Amino acid sequence: MHIVDGALSNPVVIGGAVLAAGGIAKGLRCLPMEKIPVAGTLSATFFVASLVHVPAGPSSLHLILNGLAGLVLGWAAFPALFVGLLLQAVFFGFGGVTVLGVNTFNIAMPAVIVGCLLRSRLQSGTPEAAAVWGAVGGGLAVALTTFFVALALALTGEQFYNAAKLVFLTHIPVMAIEAFLTGSAIYLTRKVKPELFEAVAGAGS
Repeated sequence: MHIVDGALSNPVVIGGAVLAAGGIAKGLRCLPMEKIPVAGTLSATFFVASLVHVPAGPSSLHLILNGLAGLVLGWAAFPALFVGLLLQAVFFGFGGVTVLGVNTFNIAMPAVIVGCLLRSRLQSGTPEAAAVWGAVGGGLAVALTTFFVALALALTGEQFYNAAKLVFLTHIPVMAIEAFLTGSAIYLTRKVKPELFEAVAGAGS
C-alpha cells in the first residue's frame, strides 16, 4: 500500500512529512527502553510481510499487519513502522524516499487509531474474545490505511480519483486476510504472554 515517488503533489508530500514527524515524536515519547525489543520485532514483521507485493496503480497490494502493531504498541507504532518503511525505501526502492512521510502516516496512523479504540478490550475477557477484537482491529487498520492512501491520491488531483477507488477495491481481500492473521496472533499472545498488553498499555495513552 506504499505510494511511489512522484505520484503526489508537493503540498501533500510536505503535509504528510509534517504529520509523520509529529507522530514519530509522540511515539518515541511513548516507547520506554524496555519495550524497544517488542517494537523491533513488530517493525521486522512489518518489513518482511510487506516486501511481497503486487503493483496496483500508483500504490501496491501487500500485507501490512499495522493493526497488530497498533494493538500492541499504540503510538509507538509510528517509529516502529517508520523504520521498516525507511529500510524498504533505502535498500529496495519500495515506496520511495520523498513520500516516506506520507507512507508512514498512512500506515501508522490507522495503527494508532485501532490501538486507542480496541487495546483495552484485549486485556480482559477470554483469549477467544480478544481474538475477535484483534480480528476487528486488523481489518479496520487496513480499511483506514486504504482510506488515507485514497485521500492522499485524491488530494493530489482528479486524475487520481480512479486510482483511489482501485486502491480500496483491491484491498478488500487483504482486509479479510489481515483480520484472520491479527486475530490469530492476538489469541496466541493472550495464551502465552498475556502481560504484553498490560505492559505496553501506557504506551498508547
